[in-house]
Amino acid sequence: MTNHVKNAIIMAAGFGTRMRPLSLTTPKPLIEVGGQPMIESVIAALHQNGISEIYIVVGYLKDHYQYLPGKFPGIHLIDNPYFDRANNISSLYVAREYLDGTIILDGDQIINNPTVLQPDFDRSGYNCVWTPGQTDEWLLTVNDDRQVTHCDRDGGQRGWRLYSVSRWNHADCLKLKKCLKHEFIDKHHTDIYWDDVAIFCYPDQFDLTIYPMQSSDVREIDRLEDLVNIEPRYQSYLDLKKEEHEKE
Repeated sequence: MTNHVKNAIIMAAGFGTRMRPLSLTTPKPLIEVGGQPMIESVIAALHQNGISEIYIVVGYLKDHYQYLPGKFPGIHLIDNPYFDRANNISSLYVAREYLDGTIILDGDQIINNPTVLQPDFDRSGYNCVWTPGQTDEWLLTVNDDRQVTHCDRDGGQRGWRLYSVSRWNHADCLKLKKCLKHEFIDKHHTDIYWDDVAIFCYPDQFDLTIYPMQSSDVREIDRLEDLVNIEPRYQSYLDLKKEEHEKE
């Protein structure tokens, strides 16, 4: 391993619309699962790996995150003023100056196995799970050298499902900074994901790899239905959502 993670950037600025009505009053990363806000499981796992310099990009209901720097050492909050009119490319753009040997994560996931965030790595790349069956998540294809050769954003089968955990070495962080500015500011591409930049916009500039893990290591909670499956106490919110949908 030739690279070591220096810091972490956690994305937590979005509306969490697929978690409404619960997310109308609580930002998605702060929704409790197993008695703990999801983002706290991410922070705790980073700390267990010796990664204590952590930048959290906030926007929607940002005041709810103010307690975190007092509870966890090394936490810094970054305000994203574009959160209500741009996709998450805006979140990494406002945090771009901290890109330097960085692990980038979403705040709305549960880290069940902290070892998947280990700080030593060889090449920039994503944590992935081998998926033989059908999925509608982003699916990566790699060659024998574990080099990413293709990504299907519409999913498919027999590929490596991309998770929102990625590591970026110093050289790639420098390139990512420039590409983010070019896409977000110069080309006004405000509606894309930050991951689009390296994977789809400038694939020839990045030599990406994968870091295999098990599906149980990281749990992504995308929708209210996913949350209810593991936390039945939120069933009332799902019932309310269904009632509102039936009235439409």
